[in-house]
Amino acid sequence: MSTTTTSIGAKKPLADRLPIISHLRMSAGLQRGMLVAGLVLSLIFILAAALAPLIAPFDFAQITDAEGDFPTQAAPGGKFIWGTTVGGFDVFSRTLWGAQTALLVIVMAVVCSIFLGVFLGLVSGYIGGWLDRVLVVVADAIYAFPSLLLAIVMSIVISQGQSSLWGGIMAAAISITVVFIPQYFRVIRAETVRLKAEPFVESAKVVGASTWRIMFKHVFRNATRTLPLIFTLNASEALLTLAGLGFLGFGIEPTKAAEWGYDLNRALSDATSGIWWTGVFPGVAIVLTVLGLTLVGESMNDLGDPRLRMRRKKKRTSGKGAA
Repeated sequence: MSTTTTSIGAKKPLADRLPIISHLRMSAGLQRGMLVAGLVLSLIFILAAALAPLIAPFDFAQITDAEGDFPTQAAPGGKFIWGTTVGGFDVFSRTLWGAQTALLVIVMAVVCSIFLGVFLGLVSGYIGGWLDRVLVVVADAIYAFPSLLLAIVMSIVISQGQSSLWGGIMAAAISITVVFIPQYFRVIRAETVRLKAEPFVESAKVVGASTWRIMFKHVFRNATRTLPLIFTLNASEALLTLAGLGFLGFGIEPTKAAEWGYDLNRALSDATSGIWWTGVFPGVAIVLTVLGLTLVGESMNDLGDPRLRMRRKKKRTSGKGAA
């Protein structure tokens, strides 16, 4: 009896409770296929970004070597396996270095958004009153703006027409952060409002726990369970926003960093001349990366919904009964 009780009450190992691993264990069939495909595409993106200095044959802004200047708009083959652009940049190298720029912007933007959005959501939902009303109005006002338009305005204000490597990355990251904060704020605030009426919060008040301790120890732990899901979905949106800024000319200068949106913008005139390689490769990189992140996020969303899990269990049970 004691052995059974111990095994039932025992905590799962930490590895089994991690978001991705726990979702892989719960998944089956098509759902597992979607999750694995998303993880593979996301891993390729991360590895390309991390290993760009080792894999890329040239620097992102290099247009010459010991043999002389690079040819412009050269077709794929030979030394330039994906061809060159109208500016003489190697497409393969630009695409790899662009993954590094995208990853830096995504990480900085989403981390800053999570930190500020979660903090404001906890404070607003738990304290309430006039502070809650003001923060909700401000968040709704920001959320009502078109995200790309707001990112363009913030990028102009922050970069002021000067776009260095880290300056451009910071400008893009901060402009995207402003767009994402209301999303985290609304989710965390709604969970905090629900959780502050739970018995464990009342018990913490009775034993004399301070307001900040209750918020950041008890409520925070339970209100942030959906953050991995929001992170994956917002990562893909951040990449699209960054590409949109670059495509419209508000991103990072090509001599400061490689950026897929800018490369797509420069490839527009090439498409009418039959020069497909300057736009296809950065475009495919954007599509596959966004697809991978979206598949991971949507799979985690489905697997995190108890109703969908119950539905799958019922289908499996009914299938066994019919057999």
